[in-house]
Amino acid sequence: MDETLLKKYIPMTETTYYTLLAVTQKRHGYAIMQFVNELTEGRIQLGTGTLYTMVGRLTADGVISIPESEDGKKSYLITELGKELLDMETNRLEEQLEDGKSILT
Repeated sequence: MDETLLKKYIPMTETTYYTLLAVTQKRHGYAIMQFVNELTEGRIQLGTGTLYTMVGRLTADGVISIPESEDGKKSYLITELGKELLDMETNRLEEQLEDGKSILT
């Protein structure tokens, strides 16, 4: 993997992390916002400006793709590169959580 992408995405922002979780299934922008809101029980509410700026960057970097649309809506889907980054970040977060628990318990 390109070192530049690693530096850019690891550690990952919360909004990027949850957006990538959302696009593990093909979703359009509003569906991404709803998914993240529901998954985080309202803790993270993506605004349209934030979402579309981020989606543009993720698409340009090859982290997500825009598959063919059947219904006229632009949808997004994680790529293999995106899955790899998401796995790396999930592992990093698990290690961080384990460290915290080992100290606090």
